[in-house]
Amino acid sequence: MVLQEKLTEIIPAWRERVARLLREHGETQVDRVSISQVYGGMRNIKSLVTDISYVDTNEGIRLRGYTIPELLEALPKPAGGSMPLAGGLYYLLLVGEIPTFAQAMQVEAEWKARSIVPEYIYDILNSLPAGAYPMTMFSTAILALQGGSHFARRYEEGMRKEQYWEPTLEDSLDLLAKIPSIAAYIYKMRYGDGKRVDPLPDLDWSANLSHMMGIDQPSYYDLNRLYMLVHSDHESGNVSAHTTHLVASSLADIYYAASAAMNGLAGPLHGRASQDSLGWLLDVHRKYGGVPSKQQLYDFAWETLNAGQVIPGYGHAVLRKTDPRFSVLLDFGEKHLPEDEIFRLASLVYEVVPQVLKEQGKVKDPWPNVDAISGALQYHYGVRDCNGYGACGFLTVLFGVSRLLGVTAHAVWARALGQPIERPKSLTTAMLEEIAEQSVAGQPA
Repeated sequence: MVLQEKLTEIIPAWRERVARLLREHGETQVDRVSISQVYGGMRNIKSLVTDISYVDTNEGIRLRGYTIPELLEALPKPAGGSMPLAGGLYYLLLVGEIPTFAQAMQVEAEWKARSIVPEYIYDILNSLPAGAYPMTMFSTAILALQGGSHFARRYEEGMRKEQYWEPTLEDSLDLLAKIPSIAAYIYKMRYGDGKRVDPLPDLDWSANLSHMMGIDQPSYYDLNRLYMLVHSDHESGNVSAHTTHLVASSLADIYYAASAAMNGLAGPLHGRASQDSLGWLLDVHRKYGGVPSKQQLYDFAWETLNAGQVIPGYGHAVLRKTDPRFSVLLDFGEKHLPEDEIFRLASLVYEVVPQVLKEQGKVKDPWPNVDAISGALQYHYGVRDCNGYGACGFLTVLFGVSRLLGVTAHAVWARALGQPIERPKSLTTAMLEEIAEQSVAGQPA
């Protein structure tokens, strides 16, 4: 298997690199922590390590050092497609090198060989209540796959710590191989005719997801290829990535960790943001019976803010400019669906809302992130029959399919480098008050 061969080749040097860093500089101070950070969700505390992705305040996400525009140029693409193969992206996330077309297709082939979903998974999904939320179904299906874990079996049999990454890679490949079929079936159950569609052997991983959802348009194949790229990873401190790391640090296998990650992704402050952003766009569209004027949108934005609500999709914890992921999706929309009213509205919001947020003066970064437009593009292709799930509960499932590429890559490398169980130290409020008093008095904390 190409991924195992490459990782076997490069992991020893990485282990020595980390061991030397700890041996020679283990006591070097990296960061200082303030009381506001302790109470503020550990925001911006430098306490995690990953070489897979990094969010640059000016250039946005870098995956293995490459910006999104650079990846769109460099990663291999399928014949007839304009967007990169997910197999090539996954190779990059794991190995750290841009793959050849052949290497990308080897990963795609590996997924196809592992793609059969056990029948009991569909039985479990069918047994859930008719009102089950799509993300509940998605997380449940992932957890139910745990019985096939290579890591759990080999751990019980006994293996060396240095080998932990190998069955973790096997589990990750198995999970990713089955996820498109599972996600597409959830879509068909909740928003379609409920009939399963088999994958096609000549389609890649992302295109097969589109096909199994029942949306067989070449431009939608490309949208999902692009969607998988831009949502795949975002450092290791976001909720879904950090949850995966935390749970897997206990040596729970990837199914336990990934299911937990999807539960975190379902939150409105994380993966569900795309759903909420689309909902806000649809509210505007309904109120004005179409795309409003700039003045009408300006007034509606102020109504939202004056009601104590936020404009979803705008503002970012790290970025200080327009999210490049937003920009590439905007470019896609301008090329493929320039007359779509919801897309046009999303584009108009980009012209109006940053200025409103600047005038309000409460948001450091008034620019859009990826959530401000991703739902509008999916809506155009028919991901819109929401049946009481807000703007569309399936959008978060799509996000989850993509994010599993990133979090499983993190998990493999955490095992390869022997990262320990995560266990931060807690303090009481009284202890923090004492530290604050000592600081005021000029005493060492």
